[in-house]
Amino acid sequence: MTKHSTTRRRFLGASAQTGLMGALSALGLSSVAAPARAAVSDYKALVCLYMFGGNDGNNMIVPLDSTRYAQYNAIRGSHGLALSSAANTLLAARSATLQATDHPVTQPFGFHYGMPELDALYGQGQVAAILNVGSLRQPLSKAQYLTGAGVPAQLFSHPDQTIQNQAGTPSSAATGWGGRLVDVLGTGGHLDAIAVGAGGLFVEGASTHGNLLPGNGQLDLAGMNFWPQKEADARRAALVQILSAQNPNLIASAANKALLNGMDLVTDLKQANSGTPLSTVFPGTSLGQQLKTVAQLIRIRSQQGPGRQVYFVSQGGFDTHGGQAYQQFDMLRQVSQALAAFQLALSEIHAQQQVTSFTMSEFGRTLQPNSGGTDHAWGNHHLVVGAAVKGGLYGQFPDFTLGGKDDATGRGAWIPQFSNQQYGATLGRWFGADADMLQNQVFKNELVNFPQADLGFMLG
Repeated sequence: MTKHSTTRRRFLGASAQTGLMGALSALGLSSVAAPARAAVSDYKALVCLYMFGGNDGNNMIVPLDSTRYAQYNAIRGSHGLALSSAANTLLAARSATLQATDHPVTQPFGFHYGMPELDALYGQGQVAAILNVGSLRQPLSKAQYLTGAGVPAQLFSHPDQTIQNQAGTPSSAATGWGGRLVDVLGTGGHLDAIAVGAGGLFVEGASTHGNLLPGNGQLDLAGMNFWPQKEADARRAALVQILSAQNPNLIASAANKALLNGMDLVTDLKQANSGTPLSTVFPGTSLGQQLKTVAQLIRIRSQQGPGRQVYFVSQGGFDTHGGQAYQQFDMLRQVSQALAAFQLALSEIHAQQQVTSFTMSEFGRTLQPNSGGTDHAWGNHHLVVGAAVKGGLYGQFPDFTLGGKDDATGRGAWIPQFSNQQYGATLGRWFGADADMLQNQVFKNELVNFPQADLGFMLG
């Protein structure tokens, strides 16, 4: 894939994706009060990889027990979406004892064939698969769902569920749970919260404002690289003056602020990389270049002493209403290759124990296909990757009976068994937040609704 330098227009377009909620927070216009910060004695970072569009978790990781796999084949096989070892569309079967469940049976499963690198990392104990996670106010049964009691608003909606996932709550929120973690644990430095390539509410807190950086860590100001340095400096100074000017449009003002901060980070990267470059080879995909930039920034920050960082990177293309067989393969291939390279880079800079990556997506997709793809659903499977991860399967796969106890719509839209709050709180505890911080400050008195606040997939 061809690499492209990041122009001002492309970068401003990505900056605009931070959205209204993040813009209000960044401008200090939300009603969220900034909490006091706790001291930390070490360095850690969380990297959120957001799969825009709603990744089909049902094909990312497939249960191979006789009952579910037979149901899976019966429902998806006639549409050409069922994966199998015989067709080499599933990687070699694995098995694990289910954790964080009342029924810890041995579960056979297989990863999508586009993910051999992540499958290999799973074999090394560095990948946890968290099964059937989604937006919840409280644990929810099928009977409760049918009454409408406690059901999150605007299910199956891309923009609403994107906000809910990144905010870590189905309630109204102007901040993300990553930003709120840094509110209580960060140092307040400009490297605390960074979105790379495209903005995300995830990195916005009450006092923590995410900075936006081009995916490749560079900024080509309309041909700056082809002009003499004096001309390039003049163009940069002119852009700084424009972006610093007062703007009555709140969204534009927030986007301008994010771009200004990102320009400073570009300078930081350029100075830091004037020394020894990373030897790890990253794929030339957008996600590969985003994670390369993150690795470079982690190398800078991890050498500065104790602190906390959150990052937001993203991969689009997962809204697979049609053409899913190839499209999801291509997207998962890019995710797998980029995350594997990122893990190698973390080992190179001796930060593998201090950095954990995890996936999010607005929702899963229906087990029952349409003509060539799948439709918007609810609960989804997510992956957590890193040397500090306790690898394995957490929770259990849904009952694959259409219209059954786990199906909200009759088409295989799974009612989540785990909430976004539980998923985030488990990562937050590893990050250094105590029970009081998680309950009262990060997840806003909603974590108490769930009996298991820590799902146990992180070491330490």
